Amino acid sequence: MATPTHTPTPVRKLLGRLSLPERRFVAAALRTETVGGVLLLASAIAALMWANIPAVSESYDSVRSFHIGPSSLGLDLSLQHWAADGLLAVFFFVAGIELKRELVAGDLRDPKAAALPVIAAVCGMAAPALVYLLVNALGNGSSDGWAVPTATDIAFALAVLAVIGTSLPSALRAFLLTLAVVDDLFAILIIAVFFTSALDFLALGGAVAGLVLFWFLLRAGVRGWYVYVPLALVIWGLMYNSGVHATIAGVAMGLMLRCTRKEGEHHSPGERIEHLVRPLSAGLAVPLFALFSAGVSLSDESIAQVFTRPETLGVVLGLVVGKTVGIFGGTWLAARFTKAELNEDLAWPDVFAVASLAGIGFTVSLLIGELAFAGDPVLTDEVKAAVLIGSLIAAVVASILLKLRNRRYRALTEAEERDEDSDGIPDIYELDNPDYHLRMARIHEEKAAEHRRMAEAVALAQARGTDAATGEAAGGSSTRADRPA
Repeated sequence: MATPTHTPTPVRKLLGRLSLPERRFVAAALRTETVGGVLLLASAIAALMWANIPAVSESYDSVRSFHIGPSSLGLDLSLQHWAADGLLAVFFFVAGIELKRELVAGDLRDPKAAALPVIAAVCGMAAPALVYLLVNALGNGSSDGWAVPTATDIAFALAVLAVIGTSLPSALRAFLLTLAVVDDLFAILIIAVFFTSALDFLALGGAVAGLVLFWFLLRAGVRGWYVYVPLALVIWGLMYNSGVHATIAGVAMGLMLRCTRKEGEHHSPGERIEHLVRPLSAGLAVPLFALFSAGVSLSDESIAQVFTRPETLGVVLGLVVGKTVGIFGGTWLAARFTKAELNEDLAWPDVFAVASLAGIGFTVSLLIGELAFAGDPVLTDEVKAAVLIGSLIAAVVASILLKLRNRRYRALTEAEERDEDSDGIPDIYELDNPDYHLRMARIHEEKAAEHRRMAEAVALAQARGTDAATGEAAGGSSTRADRPA
């Protein structure tokens, strides 16, 4: 009797190659985020200059404190407040769409594939919070800011990559993006649970009713921005007045959009709307928030205070140490307990470098800093300075680590993008397709035939040149022989 054979179970890869549709989606999303990140970086620099140049620093406080809005609706807010509660609702709307897409069509729909980014994100939020709490327990500081260093700013991280000229392989870029999406989910939950003030149940009920209507209109197939934009503004205003942070309205509406494609659709409604709104979020909403929130004093005294006060030191160490250790440790634990192997094209130092890059916390960290220390404007500004300094240190460390592997990343990126048969699909995705190999065989045969023709032409030209040279030499010798002595 023949011995039964067992087909070996394929080993699951950590940070393996993306599917082609996922790779294209990630590339498109990150292009927009990179442009937005550069604008965000420029806005942060502009805010710091505006707040620290003596001749114009007073005007910075005057502008961001300027109030506008209908007081009868409870919306007489400062420009800084409008940016934090209003414009960031657009940012969280896009985050809600991203999260919905990841849950129904991306990596998070598969529990096995979702395990890595979820574990890494959870550890990458728990470790900074623990670092902050430990520093403040030892230094008798306030524990209110434990959530400040837990968030990663994907746009700022990508801006750093653009500035230093490093192109990460698609697997690492997707890991960073998915990590940031899960990170945003937990940041949303933190804001909703821990930073909700006294509830106005009438306004909250109105917001919930508006969300139900929003959902019903979507399911009924009603189209038109003139329907949804006014309704979204009403929902946002009611949510703001309810005591729940207004950005939660944006998240809720984003999660309601359909992100799966029906037969005949090239893009789902969620993908189309995200494509339209993401530039508004990355190019306007977030940079304006940075402009009105990042302007803090960076005098020698205030910088020294960042490293001596437990609240601010906890933020810096949480971002630089906690994020790196948490994400790297979470990824290693995922590999250890799921018995998955790291992609052979990558190494653990690559994971460590990306983990350090995730220590750049800006937009959500600044927002949580404002919420955590709302009653102490001096400490709020010091915590913001700590976020900026911690993010800068994380960016410098990550840049050094990534530059050490830049040659390897460039080679991997070139291999991922190579398309020798010019069919619009990278060759690396067609290695299992017989038609691809037949096309490549024809291409190489045509090249070989062309090179043979070129070789024959060169050989013929050389032969003619040799014959001509020989004839001239022979004629010259005969002439010299006929000359008289």
